[in-house]
Amino acid sequence: MTDPAAGHRRTIVLLSLAAFAAAASMRACDSLLPALVRGFGVTTGQAARTVSMFALAYGLMQMLYGPLGDRYGKLPVIALAASASVVTSLGAMLAPGIGWLIGFRAVSGAAAAAIIPQSMAWIGDQIAYEHRQATLARFLMGQMLGFISGQLLGGVCADFLGWRWTFGFLAAMYLAAAVALWAQAGRFGAATAGASLGFGRRIVAIGRDSWPRVIFAIVFFEGMAVFGALAFIPWHLHHRFGVSLTLAALAPAAFGLGGIGYALFTRRLLARLREAGLVRVGAACLAIALVGLALGGSWLLAVPESALLGIGYYMLHNTLQTNATQMAPANRGTAVSLFASCFFLGQSTGVSIASAMVEWIGTPAVFTASALLLITLATAFAAALRRRPAAAL
Repeated sequence: MTDPAAGHRRTIVLLSLAAFAAAASMRACDSLLPALVRGFGVTTGQAARTVSMFALAYGLMQMLYGPLGDRYGKLPVIALAASASVVTSLGAMLAPGIGWLIGFRAVSGAAAAAIIPQSMAWIGDQIAYEHRQATLARFLMGQMLGFISGQLLGGVCADFLGWRWTFGFLAAMYLAAAVALWAQAGRFGAATAGASLGFGRRIVAIGRDSWPRVIFAIVFFEGMAVFGALAFIPWHLHHRFGVSLTLAALAPAAFGLGGIGYALFTRRLLARLREAGLVRVGAACLAIALVGLALGGSWLLAVPESALLGIGYYMLHNTLQTNATQMAPANRGTAVSLFASCFFLGQSTGVSIASAMVEWIGTPAVFTASALLLITLATAFAAALRRRPAAAL
């Protein structure tokens, strides 16, 4: 494995482009929820299934993509997933009813599920651990920009073009990524193929160590807490302050800007705080931002609060996923896919729970509960990192 400066930059840029499309697809429906409620005459909980079913399918499909990436090469699998996502996005665009839209969102999540986890696994194969956190942060700038674009795209389309155009633009993004990645897969796709263990034996091999089990549990609850809250920020601002969906989307879009800010300073922060410090400071940022959103007296305050939320989230999550890339180097694709599966199953669970809480006791309670859970998780994870010997890396 090498320093990222030595090569692979073009591949990482293309993977970041694909991550941009996948992240935009994940978050596009957050800003569309009020428009879907009005357009289809359904409840908030029913409309929120366009978010939760995407995440559920995304998580479950990791069971397939991880072994495929280990066996046939990660880049060809990513390129195939991007190609399939073109079709599923067009299906969502043409959906005649809420049931069809939820179904196409589910298959969209299933198709996109390979992109970010297998990209992380490919980086884990190619980049030495001491350079990996910074490289992953730069790769994830595409994901962060996708978060911003997805939120804004949904809000702008809902206000000015109609919600269906959201999925047409997503299809175009996926098409650009797929064309570029197929060309790149021909050059590098076979380089990481060839793992021979069966899937069940890989799961057993990974699960023998307690450390992966710790990582899987923490990332499940992290996804539940962060994205259960994040999905309802536009709803909160639209209904509490009466702002348009475009303006409401500015706040969660700032989440991505906060992540980009973290990515630009990852090396300095890591050198100063080390992994356990990043986790503690990240959780503090998350808690402050979520409590601020719960108590805020103006929608304008939600923009800097969401940016702080993004900074804190990526400090915590990038530390988790860097450790995930080193859990099982011999079966890295499967290990990272299991990590992603836990993460997105957590997201789906969080959105489902939050949608019930929003209708019952309101969004401030969702934000506060998420803050408390994240502080608890970060405290446990930081303590586990301090106990983990450096030799394990």
